[in-house]
Amino acid sequence: MNITLDEIQNFIAVVDTGSITKAAQQLDQTVSAASRTLGRLEEKLQTTLLRRTTRRIELTDEGEAFLERARDIVAAVENAEEQMATRRSRPAGRLRVDAASPFMLHVVVPLIAGYRERFPDVDLELHSSEGYIDLLERRTDVALRIGRLKDSTLHARPIGSSRLRCLASPAYLEAHGTPRKVAELSKHSLLGFTEPDTLNDWPLIDEKKQPVHIKPTIGASSGETLRQLALEGNGIVCLSDFMTREDRETGRLVQVLPRHTIEFRQPINAVYYRNTAISARIASLVTYLVEAIGENGFDH
Repeated sequence: MNITLDEIQNFIAVVDTGSITKAAQQLDQTVSAASRTLGRLEEKLQTTLLRRTTRRIELTDEGEAFLERARDIVAAVENAEEQMATRRSRPAGRLRVDAASPFMLHVVVPLIAGYRERFPDVDLELHSSEGYIDLLERRTDVALRIGRLKDSTLHARPIGSSRLRCLASPAYLEAHGTPRKVAELSKHSLLGFTEPDTLNDWPLIDEKKQPVHIKPTIGASSGETLRQLALEGNGIVCLSDFMTREDRETGRLVQVLPRHTIEFRQPINAVYYRNTAISARIASLVTYLVEAIGENGFDH
């Protein structure tokens, strides 16, 4: 039969991208070459793996069964490559990383050049999502999560923490006034999260010594969207220091109600499955982030 690794990777790429055209682009092949490779694999297996229509590609039952084995084969090859690289103390292979868009943009991306310089044999895939994801379903190796963790099946390593502050642009405060008391927030436009609602717990204590939970005047699912809304003068927002440091240093955003703000820090963890076969790659990235964030920090 002599199935090749290229044929298996081609099949997986077609499934993951949803089309032969996109798979060919991902693999840097021509569409005809990718199609021939898929056809050759099906011929060797003497079965149909995919149903092709004008609009989409669907897995057959045989395709579903073969896909699981195919992923195991590729993972085993990647693991073998990494083991050989580890013998030379050089982690290698693909590492798929997921983080919320603001953390990816403001923390991870600026550190990638330094990481790549130290670990040039690790090929990175960076994905952004606003909520928690299933690591296996999304084929993610390590996720960087902000806030308290709930999933006990995951191994977690702390990489830092970041303080929350209430902020607004000078233009907004000039137009609408600066609140001096927590109760005055009811007269202002408040920028908050659509979900989860716990993100609308602000680090403030009101006159009755109670914590403050706000109902957003304008809601958004992404912290980066809320940041941009605040910069454009749309209201008062509560965001983590890691994404607002430059804004605060340049005066584009200023802290609101500092005397009523309590010290609250969001924990930031790297999470991954305990039985992962790519621990050297994960360790290289997580250790680098811990060192880099420890040197620079978020608070200013």
